Amino acid sequence: MAFSRSSRRRTFQLWFERLMVAIATANLILVLFDISYIRFRDLYLKFLPTPTTWYGQTFKGIEEHRVTTAYLAEVDALKATLENESLDSQAAKRQLANLRSSSADLIDENPFAVANKSGTLERIKQGMRDRTDQESSSKEAFRTFWSQAYLQKGWSEELDFFDAQIRPRIETNYWRGIGFNGLPTDRFWLIDIPFITLFGLEFLARTYFLSRRHENTTWFDAMLWRIYDVPLFLPFWRWLRVVPVVVRSNQAQLSHLDPIQGRINRILISQFAVELTEVVFLRMIDQVQNLIQAGQLSRWVFELTAGKENYIDLNDVDEVQTITKRLTDIVVNKVLPEIKPDIDAVLSHTVTGAISQAPAYKGLSILPGFTNISEQLTQQISAEVSKNLYGSLKQALADDKGGDLMGKLVESFSEHFRDELQQGNTLKELQVLIYDFLEEVKVNYVERLAEDDVETRQANTYRLYGATQKARPAPAKLVGR
Repeated sequence: MAFSRSSRRRTFQLWFERLMVAIATANLILVLFDISYIRFRDLYLKFLPTPTTWYGQTFKGIEEHRVTTAYLAEVDALKATLENESLDSQAAKRQLANLRSSSADLIDENPFAVANKSGTLERIKQGMRDRTDQESSSKEAFRTFWSQAYLQKGWSEELDFFDAQIRPRIETNYWRGIGFNGLPTDRFWLIDIPFITLFGLEFLARTYFLSRRHENTTWFDAMLWRIYDVPLFLPFWRWLRVVPVVVRSNQAQLSHLDPIQGRINRILISQFAVELTEVVFLRMIDQVQNLIQAGQLSRWVFELTAGKENYIDLNDVDEVQTITKRLTDIVVNKVLPEIKPDIDAVLSHTVTGAISQAPAYKGLSILPGFTNISEQLTQQISAEVSKNLYGSLKQALADDKGGDLMGKLVESFSEHFRDELQQGNTLKELQVLIYDFLEEVKVNYVERLAEDDVETRQANTYRLYGATQKARPAPAKLVGR
């Protein structure tokens, strides 16, 4: 019974999300249409003339421009006169004269500039020049077109050309009113305010219930959780509503954006990783070079040689001596017993080579059976030598005195080594060499990372990222979060 109630609840939440996605999508379509209306008004007029004209007049304050409307009315009057009277009538002559004068005013005043459609006027003038073969002047082209001599060859065909090529372009011109804020009239808020109210109330209710459902979550935290819904009720930047629409459609299982999101994440991660690697390595090498140039290497060696008077000890433990003793124990007790056969072989080869150089050995080697005896003897000597050396070393480290002697040996070696480093220009030469070596590392390895095949790096990153994602359990989707 509980399972059935939970199932019905999830089903209700899913269909509620889909309903809200449908409303948000409808609102987004209206927003995109409103944003693109002015730019693509000519295209909308071509396919949807009546709705486009109604929308412009109602919500954009668009009206017919008086100049271009009067011009087209004069053309219509001339057409009516020519259909009822001849081209030589006084009415026709008067109307042609008016059209020639109006055409000149149309070019000089450019009523298309108010609607940012000066390009349309240029296309009109070019069409007239091409029609009348007057490439030099658009005014002359209009005067020629609206003359008795030109129209006598066939005024019907010329007016058909005007209606097909020139009139539609002139009709696209308009005049748009200015509001009290000094901006062009825009009443889209009349359409948008019901959506803003709906999504604003839904945002408040949804975030309130989220804060109640999850412990230790304030109402403000829940609002931050659903921050991507905010563009749905903002009266500005309406184009951002595409973000909540896409996110909600994915939550409502109407789209599957996980592969796209994963690919975007991989691209960002790979690019960030490459840049971070370059920056970190270059920064580390630069810091080491700066320390070398500042004399930190020589100062460090001097402080160690001077008995660490200025050295800060955090735990009263000589780490160098302790590490050396620990490593020595590992070598003597663990490593040497494992490699003793190899050591015996090396010693045997060395002893054999030394004995073979002796003159007595060359004389005795001619005796029968001496070769086998010498090999056995050499092996015994080598084994005994390695055994004694290992035993002596182990015995020396077994007691406290031997450990102290070994520590003194290491300390004496370190002191003499540091003393020799400070002789002459040895330390300065080492600093220069180390600095140059680090510079070569930057040039040959770190800075060359940017020149590597980016696609290869990304492919390897995608492969590793995909393997880790497959190994992880898929997160449960919470509908209505």
